[in-house]
Amino acid sequence: MNASLIGKYNKPGPRYTSYPTAVQFSELDTDEHLDYLKKRNRSPKDISVYIHLPFCAKLCWYCGCTTVITRKNDQAEVYLDRLEEEIKHLSELLHPNHTVKQIHYGGGTPTFMTPVQLRRLGKTLHRYLNIDLKAEFGVELDPRTFSQEHLEALLEGGMNRASLGLQDVNEEVQKAIHRIQPVSMVHKSMDILRRVGIRSVNLDVIYGLPLQTPERFQNTLESIASLQPDRVAIYSYAHVPWMKPAQKLLREEDLPTPEEKMNLLTMAGAFMDKIGFTHIGMDHFARPTDELSIALENGTLQRNFQGYSTQAGLDLYGLGMSSISSVGNRYFQNVKELNDWHEKIGKNGHAWSRGLVLTREDELRREIIMKIMCSRELNFREIWDKWYINPKQHFAEALEALKPMEEDGIVKTDQHGITIPPEGRLFLRNIAMAFDPYLKKKSDKPVYSKTV
Repeated sequence: MNASLIGKYNKPGPRYTSYPTAVQFSELDTDEHLDYLKKRNRSPKDISVYIHLPFCAKLCWYCGCTTVITRKNDQAEVYLDRLEEEIKHLSELLHPNHTVKQIHYGGGTPTFMTPVQLRRLGKTLHRYLNIDLKAEFGVELDPRTFSQEHLEALLEGGMNRASLGLQDVNEEVQKAIHRIQPVSMVHKSMDILRRVGIRSVNLDVIYGLPLQTPERFQNTLESIASLQPDRVAIYSYAHVPWMKPAQKLLREEDLPTPEEKMNLLTMAGAFMDKIGFTHIGMDHFARPTDELSIALENGTLQRNFQGYSTQAGLDLYGLGMSSISSVGNRYFQNVKELNDWHEKIGKNGHAWSRGLVLTREDELRREIIMKIMCSRELNFREIWDKWYINPKQHFAEALEALKPMEEDGIVKTDQHGITIPPEGRLFLRNIAMAFDPYLKKKSDKPVYSKTV
């Protein structure tokens, strides 16, 4: 990893879990949208379901997620009442022979809910939806609240994958970010998962947090090796206090300088290579035998609102407050405030508020950007044959923008297309940005975190 290149290309940009991004969403015509979904589901579809469980007992000051901070568990019970209404409404829109191939519980803290509540949610899903017995079923787990009883409830629902929040193992850093979590808790959670045969476990780590030093970050990296996960996401801390007011509680003088943060990133990349993980792209790593590594190798890797995935071509339905869906040629998002979500679900059965219908040009560029993010290459002939355009002419401006990156060795272009060498894996967002015309629109305030 070249520190000078990281400094050069570390600028605000989208993560491209979708294209166009949610920044482009506008008010939705809900009646027209309802008609679209009914027509879309006249034939059976394979689908993915994301459920946002927003509650947390404590506020982590670095967090960028949509959360509700409370210690009142009865709020979760009322949330489940409404969520059942939303799931039932979705089931009525789907073809009777639909199949759910992928489920993900995100947060917030899904294990804020009691085992009884999680068991209830699993039963609700199976009551209203046709869930494939081999569906990929992932849950985000907080080691501070996760227990054997939680696991048993989740297994009854079908969970077969898990993601554990490690973040940083050093007490000084944990105090600074208001998340006290001894690494022994993470080891205990990992042991619980492995004992029942969960063979796909992801760890989330963050670099760029307050009071992180190379010595302390090395402790966190060594913990990754001892925990033996299957996948690791090493995220850059995105300091966006204008979007997430809780981050104002962090002492900015405690944050690493840009140069220090680059050093932490290069340490992470070198360490993951040393312990034999494949760099999937950006901040994601996986064991060579993991499905993500295999998908990267054979060209079937995908990307959606949950990040990298092996599930191709699924309509994604987001449930719960703030959730985003991707169905056909459109995106749509639920309202972001809890009370508004309760009100809309009670009135309509759904809580859509904003969205976007993709134009043909949007769909073309979405395919281009997703190939960059997932396949690390573009074949001009394939684009010409599928879209009936001359890529060199159509994307002349983008190809011109790539020339400095080509000089820096992070992308290669020729008459046949574009390839991204290993040196470009950190800069996939920057390369994709060359094909994103929406970035030309001026904004009054920053809307994206930095790319590295």
